[in-house]
Amino acid sequence: MESLNEKKLLPERMLRQVFGIFTVICFAAAAIMPDRADAFAGLGRICTQSGQTVKSYFDVSYGGFAGTFLNVALVCLVMTLLYMLPGAKPDGVSALAFFLTAGFCFWGTTILNIWFTFAGVVLYCIIRKKQVGAMANAVLFSTGIAPLITEMLFHYPAAEWHGWTVSGVLIALAVGIFIGFMVVPGLGYSPKVHKGFDLYSAALPIGLIAFFLRSLLYKVFLPEPPASVGVGLGDSFTLICNAFCLVVFGGALIWGLVLGGGKQYGALIRDSGYNVDYLSKYGAPTAIMNLGVYGLFTLAYYNLIGANWNGATLGIVFCMVCCFAKGSHPLNVLPIMLGYAAASFIAKYVCGLTGADFNMAVNAQAIMIGLCYASGLCPISGEYGFLAGILGGMFHYTLVTCVPLMHGAFCLYNGGFTAALTCMILIPVLEHFFKTRSEKAKA
Repeated sequence: MESLNEKKLLPERMLRQVFGIFTVICFAAAAIMPDRADAFAGLGRICTQSGQTVKSYFDVSYGGFAGTFLNVALVCLVMTLLYMLPGAKPDGVSALAFFLTAGFCFWGTTILNIWFTFAGVVLYCIIRKKQVGAMANAVLFSTGIAPLITEMLFHYPAAEWHGWTVSGVLIALAVGIFIGFMVVPGLGYSPKVHKGFDLYSAALPIGLIAFFLRSLLYKVFLPEPPASVGVGLGDSFTLICNAFCLVVFGGALIWGLVLGGGKQYGALIRDSGYNVDYLSKYGAPTAIMNLGVYGLFTLAYYNLIGANWNGATLGIVFCMVCCFAKGSHPLNVLPIMLGYAAASFIAKYVCGLTGADFNMAVNAQAIMIGLCYASGLCPISGEYGFLAGILGGMFHYTLVTCVPLMHGAFCLYNGGFTAALTCMILIPVLEHFFKTRSEKAKA
């Protein structure tokens, strides 16, 4: 028989609490922002404007602060309720899906564009006679192409905004259903390709689906996708972004410590991060403590490199920290960070020799986003060692800005997709010449 205290610390129960508390914090943030009177108008602008490429929803032409936090809060509320449905058993992957989707709500996902791919997965569940709650992770991962849904709703096939139309809704629904039916089988197959070394496993099927849809919709049916540029990326709201992160991660650290998470944290931070769920292996309090420690570590890194704290930057912090229960911790992510820094310095030096323009500094927006998902390669450093992690970071740095050409910048999981490609290149070489930590232990 489980004691009352043990029941309170059950991973499923505690994850739902984490989701709920984060949702409340986002609602509170929306309520105290200086532009709170414009929150609903900002939310409307977010939902109806293009999400292609990177947009900082903090920009006044989009949501502003209050509208952005309201968007995040509403999507998080939907996700929290989804994990309360019959059959839902939230785990480390669920934590990844929740915070990854929450992070994208700052620059690509909206309370409007999520429903069309949701419909696809729900219809899949009806046909296959599965509980929607049991497929909650897949429901959230299906939103990885959310900007394309907005494009179908309000622009396609014209380049200009045409507003609400019946044809726009039907096209968006058809695309969403297609995505939903394609994502679910792909999620099961993806780990076989990267062998578990890409924590953002869902990015591979999402990236390939986005590649196919970009080709179909904008090459076969139309000559090319619409031109798009970043919005609000030069802005920096350091105080607001840092304060929000300190509340979330500081609170998680204190909560984890109070619940006794410190007892197992030393073991967690020495874990390779390969094929592991920290919730089941070390317990929910330790995983929550890792959310705090890893989050503060990530926050410190982006401050150290001089990041512009716009909405997209705040979003990628949560997209990076989302793996706190599924393999990431500061020690196995550090080599990836160093690999990015090393690649940037080498690129700058070579560009100086050749006279080429250098636009891939470690604090460039595209590179900061790239590092966020390169962190998903941390099992490489955990299993193959520090230098292998650095090499993985350098490979990812080289590829990440080229991959959007494949999917027309509609795939939010671009960096995770790049991590899968990195694994396909690097893992066979590592397997051929080196042994993993697990293999060395058995020898």
